[in-house]
Amino acid sequence: MQRRRLKQTTSFEERLAEHGRALRQKAKSLPPGIERDQTIRKARQAETGAQISEWLSTPGLPAPE
Repeated sequence: MQRRRLKQTTSFEERLAEHGRALRQKAKSLPPGIERDQTIRKARQAETGAQISEWLSTPGLPAPE
């Protein structure tokens, strides 16, 4: 059985950031409580993951010679 390959049109960082924004919108519609807190936590994790991934992929200091 062959695996289905999917060509991504947006970067991983963009998809993570969008997921974080969607979770924040969902959290705004939820009443205060555990579910809202968990949704906000997931949104923050997605946004942080996007920032870390972007930070790791940027060129930093050149390698020592």
